[in-house]
Amino acid sequence: MNLRDLVFTLVILGLLPVVWRRPFIGVLTFSWLAYMRPQDLTWGFARQQRWSFLIAAVTVAGYIASGKARSYLPTLRSHAMVLLAVVVGISALVGSPHDNEFHNRAQFNRYVEFVKIIGVALFTTAVLVRTGQLRVLMWVIALSFGFYAVKVGLVGVLTFGAGEVLQGPGGMLEDNNAFSLALCMGLPLLLEIGRSEKSKVLRRGVFLMIPLSILTIIMTRSRGGFLSLAAVVAVMVWRSRNRTLAIAMAGVLGVTALLVVPDEYIDRIKSIRDYEEDGSAMGRIAAWKTAVNMATAKPLFGVGMNMFQRNYRQYASGAEHESIRVAHNAYLQVWAEYGSIALCLYLFLIGATFWSLWRLRREARRHYYTSWIINYATMFETTLVAFVTGSTFLNRADFDLFYHLVAIVIAFEAIAWREMASYAPRTVPGLSADLVPHQRRGFDRLPRRGGFRPVPGRS
Repeated sequence: MNLRDLVFTLVILGLLPVVWRRPFIGVLTFSWLAYMRPQDLTWGFARQQRWSFLIAAVTVAGYIASGKARSYLPTLRSHAMVLLAVVVGISALVGSPHDNEFHNRAQFNRYVEFVKIIGVALFTTAVLVRTGQLRVLMWVIALSFGFYAVKVGLVGVLTFGAGEVLQGPGGMLEDNNAFSLALCMGLPLLLEIGRSEKSKVLRRGVFLMIPLSILTIIMTRSRGGFLSLAAVVAVMVWRSRNRTLAIAMAGVLGVTALLVVPDEYIDRIKSIRDYEEDGSAMGRIAAWKTAVNMATAKPLFGVGMNMFQRNYRQYASGAEHESIRVAHNAYLQVWAEYGSIALCLYLFLIGATFWSLWRLRREARRHYYTSWIINYATMFETTLVAFVTGSTFLNRADFDLFYHLVAIVIAFEAIAWREMASYAPRTVPGLSADLVPHQRRGFDRLPRRGGFRPVPGRS
């Protein structure tokens, strides 16, 4: 037993009575374990333990035992996540191989993990009820990714970007492509918490993580990560207050990047255009065709959870010697393994979340010139765009952060709509409510505690 394992274990054991009594602390701890993966920084027995499952179990048990438990927020998206878990379970049963006990056990374990992901997401909607809680959760998630941005990015600075990240920290971030996707999703979070933080030291520290995150994404050499990064920049530019200035700055940063990034990275990005000459790209296209063959052959519940590679040869559209691959596309993976019902639910989660964010942002702009609600709606929109773009090229149907993001947006909407519903402009004798300075522009509604920094309104 080494000291690092001992300290980490004592921290987790010390948190157990806390999460029992304070379920929101349990959500924060679970997020820390899922996204920063501190257990992967240990070297001994602590590395192999299922700490996140332990925290989740104790948190939920304590919440139920408190007698104050309430169900998850009953929205269409919440119900869709529950139904998706059921459909995936049916798919796992239908597609279970009868001749391979080891594969059945692995399939069962994977389904338990999927149910845990959905359960934690729904549980978040039950306990995330205040603006301050939302802000703290965003800090935990953003800084979890920011930690690795600093850890890996500083190495990139010292090696002038020549280093290469072949593997992420572990868990859902173990693959370098998934690692780059998570960092892209973390960029809008870092930007917003840095922009709204009052402390100059903290704000500068967070802003420093942004270029280091970009450098780390480059070091993964992930083409999907590059496309996600480009999508994030595009949305940030489009949603900026001064779009012309933002476009100019993006152009300058783009030219600077071309001058400093390694030539091999540029060549790898160029291979996206010349995909017909790239073996990896052609292999992904072959995998996509195979996924479509599976889905059309078994449209209702697919070939079964975690059964894509086992059935690859049977449905492959290429030569017999074609290599067995994963789907390399989250949507085709859902369709092939879980079936058409699951795909509809999955796409509904994405589309409904976008639509609700746009509706909330539009309504907030009717009340306010500037507000944390508008900023957070843009932040979540950009984060979801990063996932939708990156998952087009990655096998990430059970990506933890996606389902957690959908749930956080559900809770954010409830908080935001409640705040806007409580808004009532004060009246001044002799003046119309429209003429009362700032009252109909939301300046009096800007949070001035908990690290939010008011932003001057537009004239």
